[in-house]
Amino acid sequence: MELILKNDVPNLGFKDDIVSVKNGYGRNFLIPQGFAILATSSSKKVLAENIKQREFKEKKLIDEAKKVAKKLNKLEIKIPTKCGKGGKLFGSISNVNLNNELTNAGFEFDKKIIKVQGGLIKRLGNYSATIRLHRDVINEISFEVVKSQE
Repeated sequence: MELILKNDVPNLGFKDDIVSVKNGYGRNFLIPQGFAILATSSSKKVLAENIKQREFKEKKLIDEAKKVAKKLNKLEIKIPTKCGKGGKLFGSISNVNLNNELTNAGFEFDKKIIKVQGGLIKRLGNYSATIRLHRDVINEISFEVVKSQE
């Protein structure tokens, strides 16, 4: 079943992508939730026209995303946390904790666009994460998990 996505769907595609999914997933989840519409020939023509009209705006958004990426690369992020012997953390560090640190540094992101490499972090050290600022701009940042001073 071919569908046109109306919103970004994690692990499937971005808004206005034409994707092929299993019939049940499309019919029972994507279409009723309003995430997609059927990709008929007329809807594909409308989509092509909309994309053509939106290209100029997209270029502006990409330029802004690249500027944010440059600022992020200059940023040094340290996440303080409690830990036990051997550098093992009490709990774990995830994209939510990284998003909180970025918010404290003056960047406002949705936690869903941040992916920490390896999932949850359970030890002190240096790690990296990717931030999808735009469909075409994915930035990798590095951060350090350090022992808190408490």
